[in-house]
Amino acid sequence: MQQLSEQFLLNPAITFLNFGSFGACPKPVFEEYQRFQLELERDPVQFITVKGIDYLRESREALAKYIHCDASDLVYTPNPSFAMNIVAKNLELKSGDEILSTDLEYGAMDRTWKHWCERSGAKFVRQPISLPLVSKEHFIEEFWKGCSGNTKAIFISAITSTTGLIFPVKEICAEAKKRGLLTIVDGAHVPGHLPLNLSELEADIYTGASHKWMMTPKGSSFLYVKKEFQSWMEPLVVSWGYDAVFPSDSQFLDYHQFNGTRDFSAYLTIPKAIDFMEEHNWWDIASECRKLVLENVQRFCDLVGSKPLAPLTEEFFGQMASIPIVTKDPLALKSELFHVHKIEIPVMPHGDKVYLRYSLNAFNSQEDLDKLDKAVEACIAIGLITV
Repeated sequence: MQQLSEQFLLNPAITFLNFGSFGACPKPVFEEYQRFQLELERDPVQFITVKGIDYLRESREALAKYIHCDASDLVYTPNPSFAMNIVAKNLELKSGDEILSTDLEYGAMDRTWKHWCERSGAKFVRQPISLPLVSKEHFIEEFWKGCSGNTKAIFISAITSTTGLIFPVKEICAEAKKRGLLTIVDGAHVPGHLPLNLSELEADIYTGASHKWMMTPKGSSFLYVKKEFQSWMEPLVVSWGYDAVFPSDSQFLDYHQFNGTRDFSAYLTIPKAIDFMEEHNWWDIASECRKLVLENVQRFCDLVGSKPLAPLTEEFFGQMASIPIVTKDPLALKSELFHVHKIEIPVMPHGDKVYLRYSLNAFNSQEDLDKLDKAVEACIAIGLITV
């Protein structure tokens, strides 16, 4: 995998073990980004009001083919948090309604649901999930213990941010449909990380990021909504698409795709990113990364005196792994790892737990994880990590 290092713009002086946070652009994708930005600056009116409409359609069509859905069921958003605010705002929650989720979700999403539930008197149910996970079946059993007669929808991550674990979303969505519940999935980490087929997944609403594992420029994500739910999706930002003078054949696109002047060049690089992945046999690279991730989990757990968060199989682990650690100062630990050891890696508090999460991509190697091992040993020696 190491031969692909030259394809990325990352600082070579830093060992980058944090692809899961923001991803990184390969050079060809970033060059495509700059090409669109230059075209925008040379003729901004034509780009934003005329050409951009076709460019966005072409990009959506490429993404739709990649994730197996209808292009008219997709709109672009700057990030999954923006997308989920569209959804939460429009659910028309009432006092007593419940949204069933887990206690392992992304912090921004927890805050989003907390806000909109508090405004309506609804309840955001963060169903406790036992860690380490024992099995997929046990996870599913625990999750549904949080369901009640007041549950209106389920919201769940496909891959969680702090734990890095893959959740059995397909099974959860299938059961939710049997129960007549709306299914909402945070798939921020999925596109480009794991194969995604929205035509088979029974998710009514799905948000994903292309600026993570698909490697597009930052500020590029999407919201997928099944056609039967699009009519009640009012825009988060009311702009020209609302009560449009020249409406398209999709109110969903009109309402959400244009929300004022902005540089949407990042969205337009998705076809190039897909081409880059196909050119480099990306699923083979992803498989190598998963293998490297799994081979090192037990080693790091032994080093810090903890246990893996799930059975060490690809059922639960992709290209990320979170190691439970004990530290009194997560910020100081992260600073030490970056400034002293030149390693970019997140130290992630979640409730009363803290995780050190490494995520790998085409430019990483065992040497990078060996360097992390030595850095963790040094942090233990100075008391930043307690064993």
